Amino acid sequence: MTTSGLRAKGPILIVGLVILVLWYAGALGLNAPQSIEALNRTGNAWTTQDLVVRTMTMKRPVLPTPDQVLNDFCQSLFSYPLTSVRNLAYHAAVTASSALSGFVLGLLLGTLLAVGIVHVKTLDSSLMPWVIISQTVPILAIAPMVVVIFGNLGFTGLAPKAVISMYLCFFPITIGLVKGLRSTDPLAQDLMRTYSASTAQVFWLLRLPSSLPYLFASIKVAIAISLIGAIVAELPTGGTAGLGARLLSGSYYGQTIQIWSTLVMSAFLGLALVGLAGLSERLVLGRAGSKR
Repeated sequence: MTTSGLRAKGPILIVGLVILVLWYAGALGLNAPQSIEALNRTGNAWTTQDLVVRTMTMKRPVLPTPDQVLNDFCQSLFSYPLTSVRNLAYHAAVTASSALSGFVLGLLLGTLLAVGIVHVKTLDSSLMPWVIISQTVPILAIAPMVVVIFGNLGFTGLAPKAVISMYLCFFPITIGLVKGLRSTDPLAQDLMRTYSASTAQVFWLLRLPSSLPYLFASIKVAIAISLIGAIVAELPTGGTAGLGARLLSGSYYGQTIQIWSTLVMSAFLGLALVGLAGLSERLVLGRAGSKR
């Protein structure tokens, strides 16, 4: 690693090291009471080393250590077939399908709303407040209702989870795209009007290209939120597949290590989705000749 690379990654490594130290310290502090009680029940004398070892190797700790989480994470990924419900990758794929479906629906809905709000003044004054109000309702209150309604209509599985994800992710896309479509240079708009450009031509040739940086910034936020929506949507469905279902089963049976390894997988999945959005941004803006 070069000196410049070390300087660039040094702060990240330091923060990671601090997190690990605090994590181990937190695990020791939170798990110690149970370990002390268990050691006292044995009736034998014990040392600080015995306490530390027992605290760090509990099967159902209050807070698992990083090595316990890593071990469960790796064991789940590599000890079972990809199609097994005990493999984290299988659950991640189920959640990703719901998140991406909801994101696509949210992108379509947010784009339609943004275009309407920008071009129709009545929608700007009447629709925008409702778009904002829609996000004040907690998703935990909406998710069970959506699942029940769709279940009564005969839609189960992917559909209700995608709708819940869509509900969360359409908002940032709408707001960001409205801002982007209104960010065009007034002089450029006047110039296009001078050449008798139609509203559609102004939109496709001027407004949309100018809004792309704003749109992709919103997409990165939306795709991460869609993952949260998919996980939350899996909680009231009672399903056996998906990261949300795995979190729920871990909570039922007190498997805290399983819960934490699932959270790690959720984080990696979120990074992958946001990275995919960033790659799409570089490809699209590169072809559009953007300097960003």
